[in-house]
Amino acid sequence: MFHLVFFLTHMVHTFDIACGKCDHCKREEYTGCETTNDSRLADKFYGHAPAALFGYGKLMGEVAGSQAEYVRVPFGDVNCFKIPDDVSDEKALFLSDVVCTSLCGTEMGEVSEGDTVAIWGAGSIGLFTARWCQILKAGRIVVIDSVPERLAVAKSLGVEILDRTGMSTNEVTDKLLEMEPKGWRVCIENVGFRFSITTKHKVARALNLETDTADIIDECLTVLQPYGRVSIVGDYAGYANMFPVGKIMFKSATIRSRQANCQKYVPYALEKIRDGTLDPTFIISHRIKFDDIPMAYEKLHKKEDGYIKVFVDMR
Repeated sequence: MFHLVFFLTHMVHTFDIACGKCDHCKREEYTGCETTNDSRLADKFYGHAPAALFGYGKLMGEVAGSQAEYVRVPFGDVNCFKIPDDVSDEKALFLSDVVCTSLCGTEMGEVSEGDTVAIWGAGSIGLFTARWCQILKAGRIVVIDSVPERLAVAKSLGVEILDRTGMSTNEVTDKLLEMEPKGWRVCIENVGFRFSITTKHKVARALNLETDTADIIDECLTVLQPYGRVSIVGDYAGYANMFPVGKIMFKSATIRSRQANCQKYVPYALEKIRDGTLDPTFIISHRIKFDDIPMAYEKLHKKEDGYIKVFVDMR
């Protein structure tokens, strides 16, 4: 994933679109906005049409994404934020999504001082999640992934890493429980539905018996300590078979998941950027020009050459 930046005005918009006036918006539940998404398909599929999202297709309002020459932002007074002159474009850019989404993940997990936190996925959101956990003074943080360059960035932040290359799901959970025999207090899932690990879910998805895989959620619940908290940030779209509901019940686990209410988090995140607590530019792996975009998408898709987050300079 990467974003385009335009040097026309010093402003950033959120990836979610809210009206600011409905009951959900008044409760800062912006991604539950009742007015910006009239998708009947979403109503039928989910029982309620969530807020519209930029670039997410018919289910989420079919609003064109922000990688375009011009972007129309509905309800600009709610979804646009002016950036102070002392915050650079590079630092402000990531407020539109990943900085706020990762912060949302830590809030859902109620990460607090001294907590042990296991983070699945070392993409941009997973890495920002690790940084927020540091800011929130978590006691122990481990990031699980298999891409060497991404794990190297996590290690450079000063957190522990677990390279799961060649490891089965049982080997991963055994290793995590070896590190914390009582289990992890908070597990944050940043991977999503696309990445089947076990044979049963690979087969089920190949045969269209399920749309999503529950493999990573199952790993989270396996290593979670009783009364622990699971925060699901990775995107899930449909149905998963063999969902480990028994582990939720008998571990008295709390599970939360949502699309991030960026409007809620931008002011706090911007404050942390301005005072130097958070420098989002650590996530930029490559800076490219416009003509290099197709190549960069290919690299990101294949997770090649250390591509994590790409900054496209449109000047």
